[in-house]
Amino acid sequence: MSSPATTSADEALLRALYDAHAAALWSYTVRLLDGDAARAQDVVQETLVRAWRHPDVLDPSRGSPRPWLFTVARHLVVDQRRSAAQRHETVTDELPEEAPPDHRGADEQVLDRQVVVDALRTLSDDHREVLLETYYRGASVAQAAARLGIPEGTVKSRTHHALHALRRALESSGGPP
Repeated sequence: MSSPATTSADEALLRALYDAHAAALWSYTVRLLDGDAARAQDVVQETLVRAWRHPDVLDPSRGSPRPWLFTVARHLVVDQRRSAAQRHETVTDELPEEAPPDHRGADEQVLDRQVVVDALRTLSDDHREVLLETYYRGASVAQAAARLGIPEGTVKSRTHHALHALRRALESSGGPP
């Protein structure tokens, strides 16, 4: 049984964790769950309880726990979808039509794709444009420079800075590394 001092400290820790991260986690999970606010709240609560059960994650010397929290939330959503699929429940608007319903990796790919799209939206137009040319369309530096009407050195520089900005955005959202 916990002492009153421990209980009070645990409550304070959980409250601080909730205050610092719950709103961002809820927004993220609502998007993953196609607007299902009630399920998103359940995921947020379970995520925070798991953080509370793993105090090493909350150690300030390890940095912000936010990437860990977002990863746990994403995994909980994937687990929920897999569980629903195994029970043969019909859940509308949860998977894109082109994804085969029995393909277990599709759920996680869809969620990862959404996280990356959200992270791309945080980039400047110039950075997003150069990444789309070089990575999505597979253009060489010279081809991207010609298509965008900018020098090759600018393509290289923007690509470098865009990748760093994208990495930071993904880390802060708990998305794929």
